[in-house]
Amino acid sequence: MTRSPLAEVCHAAGWQVSVLDLTGITDKAGFMARCVRALDLPDWFGRNWDALADVLGDPDWGPASPGRLLVVTGWRQYAKTRPDEWEVAQQVLESAAGHYERFDAALSVVLSLGGSDELLPDQPG
Repeated sequence: MTRSPLAEVCHAAGWQVSVLDLTGITDKAGFMARCVRALDLPDWFGRNWDALADVLGDPDWGPASPGRLLVVTGWRQYAKTRPDEWEVAQQVLESAAGHYERFDAALSVVLSLGGSDELLPDQPG
């Protein structure tokens, strides 16, 4: 997989870089399964929103100093198919990123637009 320029810069600066590719994901179970694989989550991960918040906020999992970049790709279909779940997912990721402000580390989450020069079928133009 080719890294984005942002991922390359972060990697060169010593950050851990993870990609959460949600392509083809249409429900919470698929989202959680993809998180397990992409983020190398521990065996005790319960595959629900509270468990995801817990593990992302756990310093044992969390970003090493200076930090971790989490690039979320292929998320648009999931957001469209399950907008309420996507809202919760964003809240969990945002909360986790804010959690590390008190540590000597950072968790930055980036939603990759990828292919943003192509109009989606429901977009005018």
